[in-house]
Amino acid sequence: MSKSPRRAAVSILRAWEKGHVYADGLIERHASRNELSSSDRGLLNAIVLGVLRHRRLLDHWIGKLRKGKLDHETRDILRVGLCQLLILNLPDHAAVFETVELGKSRSRGLINAVMRRAAGSREKLLDISELPPAVAFSHPDWLYNRWKKAFSKEAVIDLMAFNNAPAPTIARVNPLAEHLEVPSSDSEIELPPGYFEIDGKIPADLLAKGQIYITDLATRHCVELLDPKPGEQILDACAAPGGKAFLIAAAQGSGRDLTCTDSNEKRLPRLEQNLERLRITGRAIEVHDWTHPAPSKWHGAFDGILLDVPCSNTGVFRRRVDVRWRLQPEDITRLTKTQTSILENALPCLKPGGRIVYSTCSIEAEENDALIASFLAVHPDLRLEKQHHALPQTDGTDGAYAALLVRSA
Repeated sequence: MSKSPRRAAVSILRAWEKGHVYADGLIERHASRNELSSSDRGLLNAIVLGVLRHRRLLDHWIGKLRKGKLDHETRDILRVGLCQLLILNLPDHAAVFETVELGKSRSRGLINAVMRRAAGSREKLLDISELPPAVAFSHPDWLYNRWKKAFSKEAVIDLMAFNNAPAPTIARVNPLAEHLEVPSSDSEIELPPGYFEIDGKIPADLLAKGQIYITDLATRHCVELLDPKPGEQILDACAAPGGKAFLIAAAQGSGRDLTCTDSNEKRLPRLEQNLERLRITGRAIEVHDWTHPAPSKWHGAFDGILLDVPCSNTGVFRRRVDVRWRLQPEDITRLTKTQTSILENALPCLKPGGRIVYSTCSIEAEENDALIASFLAVHPDLRLEKQHHALPQTDGTDGAYAALLVRSA
């Protein structure tokens, strides 16, 4: 079995093209199967994510360097090669030689010619200033056109460029575990107390002991709006894998007044393990699909409810590289129906005077403030107390939205 990260990258891209398997899962599967070293695993990750982030630009370059049709495997090999050469800036000789070796004997001449042509015209290829922005920054036309209606052209270009940059690894110290001094870090963005950026390998011992949790700064906004207090009954309705449940329990000082649910029973073991590792004991965990009515035992039971609803994920493209190529315009409309249904079914579980925080990792108004405005129009007993928009191109974090709704006493 080959232990080449480049050959594994081609296999991953072929599997990804054929189905709806997520790239990160494929990377982990192939890295383990091929017993890749830490450095080769890192190269595999960089190549696959680089190809998916820059897929449209890579195909534009291939079209400039090679006229005529290509079979799917040869195209993926050239994507892998040009990503190494022009995106990752690996040495020319290594990128060219290793890429040619990936091809079948009948296609190696073609691959060699394209790669050498690319190396010789690097400067010209890298000048993307005259390309249509959606091609230059590898996003679907419909998304680029949609965002142009919401933001300026310059802001959309900044957003797409942000989506193509690797995300930093941000950790939060767990206040429920043994005391840990917050390590110093040279982060380019301002970090709140308790957060630090990890440069390099994640400290596995701190992670295993539950002393830190890997997160993004944008995830905290919805919990800060919810502002859970000790002794309040709190529901985290869409809780897996547990990042926001951790923030709620940290704010309350324990998990004894926290109820966590998720619609997918298969995600509950991971949720359970994460909360256990983070010392969040006493919490209740149950399976429930909030597109269906809540059981009567929860009616009027909660002081605060967090609804981190399923969404289009348009705020987290730099982390979820698959999404921009899978998402379709009609998906957003479909999701708003699901989101509204979840809100409707959670509302009876709120105590008089209680509060709901509705949260997404979307930057689409249709899923965010427009949806909340429509929901409030048919629920006069609720008021919008506060809302928060996090935009990648201005905040330097993942995109997110959170709205605090308060029920009349």
